[in-house]
Amino acid sequence: MAADLSQIVKAYDVRGVVPDQWDEPLAELFGAAFARVTGADAIVTGHDMRPSSPGLARAFARGAAALGVDVTEIGLCSTDQLYYASGALGLPGAMFTASHNPARYNGIKMCRAGAAPVGQDTGLGDIRELVESWADSGAPASEAAPGTITRRDTLEDYAAYLRGLVDLTSVRLLKVVVDAGNGMGGHTVPTVFAGLPLDLVPMYFELDGTFPNHEANPLDPKNIVDLQKRVREEGADLGLAFDGDADRCFVVDENGDPVSPSAITALVASRELAKHPGGTVIHNLITSWSVPEVVRENGGEPVRTRVGHSFIKEQMAGTGAIFGGEHSAHYYFRDFWNADTGMLAALHVLAALGGQDGPLSALVAQYDRYAGSGEINSTVDDQAARLTAIRTAYEGREGVTLDELDGLTVTAGDWWFNVRPSNTEPLLRLNAEARDEATMAKVRDEVLEIIRA
Repeated sequence: MAADLSQIVKAYDVRGVVPDQWDEPLAELFGAAFARVTGADAIVTGHDMRPSSPGLARAFARGAAALGVDVTEIGLCSTDQLYYASGALGLPGAMFTASHNPARYNGIKMCRAGAAPVGQDTGLGDIRELVESWADSGAPASEAAPGTITRRDTLEDYAAYLRGLVDLTSVRLLKVVVDAGNGMGGHTVPTVFAGLPLDLVPMYFELDGTFPNHEANPLDPKNIVDLQKRVREEGADLGLAFDGDADRCFVVDENGDPVSPSAITALVASRELAKHPGGTVIHNLITSWSVPEVVRENGGEPVRTRVGHSFIKEQMAGTGAIFGGEHSAHYYFRDFWNADTGMLAALHVLAALGGQDGPLSALVAQYDRYAGSGEINSTVDDQAARLTAIRTAYEGREGVTLDELDGLTVTAGDWWFNVRPSNTEPLLRLNAEARDEATMAKVRDEVLEIIRA
């Protein structure tokens, strides 16, 4: 059992194949362990549209209730809707989803009250140890009376809360194509967008955890091809694509061209700084140079951090940051309990576009200033040896600096690149950026040659 759990308990969540790697009896133990580790009297749970999700969520609730904990089930929801419930109700929460993973997977994203993250060092390791210790004998009986399990619908409240954070009442009518990828965006978008000046063209809004049309992972270019085509056919102002649990949002402009998440980060940062002058904005180290530039130009303080939501949320809390953005289209808001919500970022984009007359391509051009490679993965036999080879190649070069905040970042006057090892696969991930396309391509190819030697 310990070996099995090592396969499914990741750095930030639980994730694995159902029922091969985990099932409802194990979910029940996770529920009991979550109750024990958080020490809560009450928790909230939610789940996505995967076939296994309702059963796993209910088993988790039974495990928690058996230890005397009252459980509020909000049922079908997006991950950020679960974070809303955790924040608004002041309860620890558990979301059953495997995000963009294939249909046979499922998982649990857990948080403490106020949507504070539960990761390996903030409770998840303790939860795993308890589940392993109970695997043969089951969770210990509780002296407390069993908790209650009740249902509560939070969708309308979640939608109203988000609409209260971004004013769309006076914007021009926008035609927007939304690809929900048969994921939870199909559940949340109609309610959040209701009554707004939007001509909505829905794509794949039918909830289907088998993902019959394409994977619900909009960062993979092949999964936004349908959206790009539809935006052009409809003559729409923009397109939005959500991942499976709808906590990430990807944007395409009126031409169907992808808008860099760094450009979205810079755009939203400028809007949040207008509301909160002098605020701090978090960005991970592989977002574009344009992000800290725009933050400074708008009177804010940029703070660079490692990749990963636990690091971003930790920095958000520690610095009192108003906003944070990642290259992966995760966007974090102080006004949303420091949690990530693609829906709130989407509303900011709609408000910015609808508040002026130009097209989205022109609006984001001011935030998209450099040539980027995107993330390029390479399979390697020895991650450490390849990183050492890269360090050796660039150490001592005039005008070049190196840092190891997360992997290896090498910076010169006109370019930078970062190479990070994957924690779960034998991969190195390269991101490069330069002031022009030719320089970026030269740097990218030079580093790839060393990685793949």
